[in-house]
Amino acid sequence: MHSIKIIILLIIMVIGLTACKADNPKQNETENPLSNEEVVDTLQADTYQPGEWITDYKQALKLSQESSKPILVNFTGSDWCIWCKRLSKEVFTQKAFIDYATAELILLKLDFPRSIKQTDEERKQNEALAKQFSIQGFPTVVILNKDGKEIARTGYQEGGAEKYVQHLKALIK
Repeated sequence: MHSIKIIILLIIMVIGLTACKADNPKQNETENPLSNEEVVDTLQADTYQPGEWITDYKQALKLSQESSKPILVNFTGSDWCIWCKRLSKEVFTQKAFIDYATAELILLKLDFPRSIKQTDEERKQNEALAKQFSIQGFPTVVILNKDGKEIARTGYQEGGAEKYVQHLKALIK
């Protein structure tokens, strides 16, 4: 529940930063010399909590390099893909997975929604990464090392969070 509140707060803060820039870009440039990308990167770095899903690939790589934790990349169609919804409900929101991910993984969610709005930047990033990793369907879960190299690939697995954690551990060895 705490993670959800932090994610909502992050979204509100990012929207607030974007809204301020749209109102008066010159004012924001003089008040804050960082570009929007740098502001978002700084915001994520300052507020990132292990076990939370992030959406910025560069940030995930940075966190992975700093922690030596692999990145679990969830390519998902969160608002339309039934198997994506099942994976989220049965695994990603469960305590066993959250505990494991908090200690052992950087979580990166790359969404391809039909109804949920995304920024152009996020959509372009996600499309480029789907092409780079030859994603053919959803959900696809790709495990990357700290250099962004694929070390394993999987998807939905029946059996719940405990079984999925064991499956991930076997893949990551």
